Amino acid sequence: MTERPDPTASATAVRPPRAEPRPVTLEQHGDSRVDDYAWLRSAEWRAVMRDPSVLEPEIRSYLEAENAYAAAVLGPLDGLKAALVAELRGRIREDDSSVPAPDGLYSYATRYRLGGEHPLIVRTPRDGGVEEVLLDGDALSQGKAYFRLAGADHAPDHARLAYAVDETGGEVFRIHVRDLATGAELADIIDETAGSFLWETPTSLLYVRLDAEHRPASVHRHRLGTPVESDELVYREADPGFFVSVGQTQSRRFVTVDVHDHETSETLILDTEAPNAGLVLVAPRKTGEIYSLDHGGGDRFVILTNADDAEDFKIVTAPVASPGRETWTDLVPHVRGRLILSHTTYAGHLTRLERENGLPRIVIRRLEDGAEHAIAFDEEAYSLGMVDGYECDTRTLRFSYSSMTTPARVYDYDMETRERVLRKEQEVPSGHDPALYVTRRLYATAPDGETVPISVLHHRDTPLDGSAPCLLYGYGAYGIAIPASFSTNALSLVDRGFVYAIAHIRGGKDKGFHWYADGRRERKVNTFTDFIAAGEHLARTGFTARGRIVAQGGSAGGMLMGAVANMAPDLFAAIVAEVPFVDVLNTMLDETLPLTPPEWPEWGNPIADVEAYRRIKAYSPYDNVAAQNYPAMLVLAGLTDPRVTYWEPAKWVARLRATKTDTNPLVFRTNMDAGHGGAGGRFERLDEIAFVQSFALWIAGRAGL
Repeated sequence: MTERPDPTASATAVRPPRAEPRPVTLEQHGDSRVDDYAWLRSAEWRAVMRDPSVLEPEIRSYLEAENAYAAAVLGPLDGLKAALVAELRGRIREDDSSVPAPDGLYSYATRYRLGGEHPLIVRTPRDGGVEEVLLDGDALSQGKAYFRLAGADHAPDHARLAYAVDETGGEVFRIHVRDLATGAELADIIDETAGSFLWETPTSLLYVRLDAEHRPASVHRHRLGTPVESDELVYREADPGFFVSVGQTQSRRFVTVDVHDHETSETLILDTEAPNAGLVLVAPRKTGEIYSLDHGGGDRFVILTNADDAEDFKIVTAPVASPGRETWTDLVPHVRGRLILSHTTYAGHLTRLERENGLPRIVIRRLEDGAEHAIAFDEEAYSLGMVDGYECDTRTLRFSYSSMTTPARVYDYDMETRERVLRKEQEVPSGHDPALYVTRRLYATAPDGETVPISVLHHRDTPLDGSAPCLLYGYGAYGIAIPASFSTNALSLVDRGFVYAIAHIRGGKDKGFHWYADGRRERKVNTFTDFIAAGEHLARTGFTARGRIVAQGGSAGGMLMGAVANMAPDLFAAIVAEVPFVDVLNTMLDETLPLTPPEWPEWGNPIADVEAYRRIKAYSPYDNVAAQNYPAMLVLAGLTDPRVTYWEPAKWVARLRATKTDTNPLVFRTNMDAGHGGAGGRFERLDEIAFVQSFALWIAGRAGL
């Protein structure tokens, strides 16, 4: 085994930049705080998301100085990074394609060309024939520093294609429409949208527009050939704490306008068979109650909801003619510990994805007689998902399956005969032998006695005597469960002796809705202590050792990284924080920021609630940087990020540089051409992954392997 190098050597050879402290005193609830680095927030941040060139020169100068420092410190790893990129790329089938999805006379799919960064949208006649390229993402991206094709959908008559693109990373989408007979772009170009749209008729689109605060707040109707300026307002949400999106039931009869924050939802429907009737409210919003609606035909809706204290959700039906809450009738009752995640209603069947004991399964219900059966698998940990299709009157369900050792598979499943047909298996061109790897499900004990699941992957030859380094990933927010799915990227670390682990901590729904509720607002600290408990368990059981763990998380998981770095710095060799939400208190106190009002149900409202203020202040990473030793740190940001604005990590790094007492490397890099999701192209993204992995390998003493 290669000896672990001194990680401070190249970091101390170059002087890191230091942001000038410019103290600003902040007052709230009789409490005073001093923010030395508030000046790093651009006064023109809304404009920066649309045009990065308008960033103030002194802020740009600081970010570029940090980028230059990152290049100097990690420059010696360029050879390793290049090797990792080649390795990662070698595991991707470059001309990959999706399984075609049938719709009427055609089947639609996405595919890539060799060397292509962006997808092509294609179709073929349903019964076979010559492929037609409808949209070429590579061609559209030419000459652009950033490009992402966010969505594409064909009109009901198959004559046109609408698609949304983001050209800055700021998630400000432009919708275009293409005539599929001629390939010509129509003059109908819709700017300032949230990227959520659908075809209402063959010649009209419904789409969601962003408001002045970058929030998806209103639904509009565009009729092809008419000026966008005259588009009809269909719905406007007055409460800045609620976001708006548009959808469609599986039957395609009903358009849905969905209004929601993190704990409350409301749906309005538009019947395409009676378009003049306008929007109809299903059930008025009720704080803490969530519901989502589907329709597979007939006279009843099928609704997934947590109403009536159904913490882990139940499924009800309601008449199409009167869908209000008072008419809801239980179809699939609530069972505590069985979390129903989603549902789809077909003409003769209801499918639901649920999780029990931490593992997912798909349940098929015949609507005619209520008979049910489940699709499940036998591995200790795996990922399962239902794949959306266009058609409603079908017996075929498409689903995906993978585990940490098993590449992704896509099946078509006959819901009557129970026959499954493998339609696609993820190909690893450079080769993959599942027998070389071991996957495990472990359980750590949290400080309050709860058991925290940990999914583990390691090479079968990796010694479990505490000598192995470990990459421990965590998220823990918004009820998002991190699946134990196959990752070709993780293999580069595992093949070099790393243990790869996912901590399924509170704040996600991995063990049911209560797992989420126990990791938000007044119980948020459970998320952090669960992650620490997971790391300590891995060290105690020989999978790794204290000081050998590289912790990784992004966005709200980046907040987790900042919190555990403050709380248990000696547990970790390094922290990798990607687009980290670390200036929590200042952000939650600023209701002009895009996500702040909708985030109050998740974290609490420190403006209105002094207890929420004190609670957030007690864990907010930026507010709790201390004069102590920290592990090595790699921090990544995106200049046009509307979700976690670039200045959050920039301020955090500046305060860490001025406060921490160690000489461990602290490296900060901002992607000046991208936002929250990083690079837009699939191979460009590999460069960012390899950058993180080379840092982890260097810190763990495995850079020479």
